[in-house]
Amino acid sequence: MSKGYVHPEVLVSTDWVAENLGNTDTIRLVESNEDLLLYSTGHVENAVHIDWIADLNDAIRRDYLDEKAFAELMKKNGISHDTTVVFYGDKNNWWACYAFWVFKLFGHADCRVMDGGRKKWLDEGREVTKVKPSFPETHYVPAARADYKIRAFRDQVLEHVESERPLVDVRSPQEFSGELLHMPGSPQEGALRGGHIRGAKSVPWSRAVADDGSFKPANQLRAIYEEEQGLSSDDNVIAYCRIGERSSHTWFVLTYLLGYPNVRNYDGSWTEWGNLVGVPIENPSKSR
Repeated sequence: MSKGYVHPEVLVSTDWVAENLGNTDTIRLVESNEDLLLYSTGHVENAVHIDWIADLNDAIRRDYLDEKAFAELMKKNGISHDTTVVFYGDKNNWWACYAFWVFKLFGHADCRVMDGGRKKWLDEGREVTKVKPSFPETHYVPAARADYKIRAFRDQVLEHVESERPLVDVRSPQEFSGELLHMPGSPQEGALRGGHIRGAKSVPWSRAVADDGSFKPANQLRAIYEEEQGLSSDDNVIAYCRIGERSSHTWFVLTYLLGYPNVRNYDGSWTEWGNLVGVPIENPSKSR
């Protein structure tokens, strides 16, 4: 299962999940999707649903939930400090990695991802259910949100640009070039300017994923990020996309699969940077 990863323990196989479906005392399966209605159509047995909008984000400010709200989220889903939380979802685990990242902001110790996500589970013909599970409430006291460790803010990104440290833009090539403001096939909205942060490297998140939805082996990932793009585990890296979900996937790859100790996710991403006044932007699609 390791496929040469530095931290293979953060991934579990669909076989492992199938074998542990009844182990709800120590394991909590969490489905998190872009499509918020997908869970109700059928999910892995005993999996709870964490809505990336309603559960993980502040309802008023553009920010994440605070410690009190996170404690309530853990309480209602029966998650304690020593619970092994296994995330999976659609879009080849975009949102699973996003939820994983938010849990790490609050210091939850044992977080894992089901390799291949919802796609692999269904492709293998495994059973799903529409029964929503219920678990005894827990008492959870989260750590103070550790934004400074794995999260980057705009001023830190600007400092990164000025210091010529590596930035990884994980969006589509069309977004990187400035041709599009959003993913292909989606409404083109959310930013006043197109392009990318000056000096950023274009490495679409999907390049880290194999055809079956699982993560590529470490040697293939190193070929992409290190041989092709020149990154090193010694680098201080910031990853970004449009709102931080795709870049959390790349953050996961670099941090856990390749073992980079200093990677942060810029969740403000292009919807913030593309609307800021006076920041350095490169836009190959427009001539000056």
